[in-house]
Formats: sequence, C-alpha cells, structure tokens
Amino acid sequence: MENTKILVVDDEFRIRKLVKDFLVKKDYTVVEAEDGVQALDLFYEQPDISLIICDVMMPKIDGWHVLSEIRESSSVPFIMLTAKSEESDELHGFETGADEYITKPFSPKILVARVEALLRRFGAGAGEEKIEAGDIVADKKAHVVTVKGEPVELSFKEFELLTYFMENSGIALSREKILNNVWNYDYFGDARTIDTHVKKLRAKLGECGDYIKTIWGMGYKFEA
Repeated sequence: MENTKILVVDDEFRIRKLVKDFLVKKDYTVVEAEDGVQALDLFYEQPDISLIICDVMMPKIDGWHVLSEIRESSSVPFIMLTAKSEESDELHGFETGADEYITKPFSPKILVARVEALLRRFGAGAGEEKIEAGDIVADKKAHVVTVKGEPVELSFKEFELLTYFMENSGIALSREKILNNVWNYDYFGDARTIDTHVKKLRAKLGECGDYIKTIWGMGYKFEA
C-alpha cells in the first residue's frame, strides 16, 4: 500500500478529508482535486496514480466528463462517489467505464475495502502470463488484450470480465456468479449491470464478441 497513489476528487473539503484520513491510515498516498479540471491536470501530471475516487456533481467539469476523458487513454480503476442513487445513474456510471459506484452517505471503511479489492484485482494477475482463446490473447501481467494481433483498449472491469470468461471457458455462468467473482464482493444491486458490461465488451472485441454466448434466463458462457 505504501507508495500506492490514489486521486480523490470532490468539491467538498470535508468529504476529501474524510476519505483521505481513512486511506492514509492504510498507508496509501493521497492527492486531492476539488474540481474536474484539477483532477485531469493531476492525472496527466502524475502517471503513477493507481486509482481514482471521483464525485459526480462538481463545478467546471463533472465526474462523468472526467471518467469519459480518462477512459480514452487509461483503464486505471475508477470509483464514482455520488449522492445520486437512481438505478439509471448507476448504470450510466458503469456504461461510461466506472469500476465501482458508491452513493453518499457512505461508510469510509466500506469505501476503503472497495479500494483494496479493486487494487487486489488489478494486481492479481501479476503471477500469470497470458491466456489465449481463439483470436483473443489476454496478457494479465501487462494488462493488455489483443484481438487478431491488434491491441484493444478495455476498461479495468472489462479486462477482468474478459479474463474471467476466458478462465472459465465452456462453463455456464450466472449473472450473480459473474458479479460476485469479477467485482470481488457480494453485489446486492441489479444483476443487469453485467449485461451492460457484456454489451460493451462484445462491441470492443468485434467478431470475437460472438465468443460470449447468452444463456437466456441465466447468464453467459464463453466459447472460442
């Protein structure tokens, strides 16, 4: 955890301080931004940022814009932190590329647990090398995916979802099982979240998106 840098973005000082205090207790290095413009500046200035916690409603540039711009060039783990709790807002966050979506008020201890889970998942593949299935190659160490030899830019969660499918090739997987394993904790939200991720993943994989088969009423199965 030491030297692991986390960017905390929120226009409320008390929220930033609360989150920072709990992260610092776990020996994380924390940098702060009070609006979207400052957040993007810090992200581009400090390439060693390992995770971002970002509020949605902020002055100048909101959290959706920050997430969208970062996803154009990076799959860094991204937690949306917001007062909005509508299902449509949560789905929009995942569609845009968020890896977690936490609503205010929140438990700082739960937030830290989510941070730790995401960072574990991000580094979990360090001991593995490559997984191959059909025309897809996933390099877990480098966190890179190629399709027919061409690199494909995936978000952190899309990469985890794809490698989970590939490691369980030929096995019928329920939505709940996928969420509990890929998200690395018991997910009590709407299981349709997985459908949103699968749709985006299929599109990015092109013709190889057909490897992900839908099992109606249950979930999915990966077959190369």
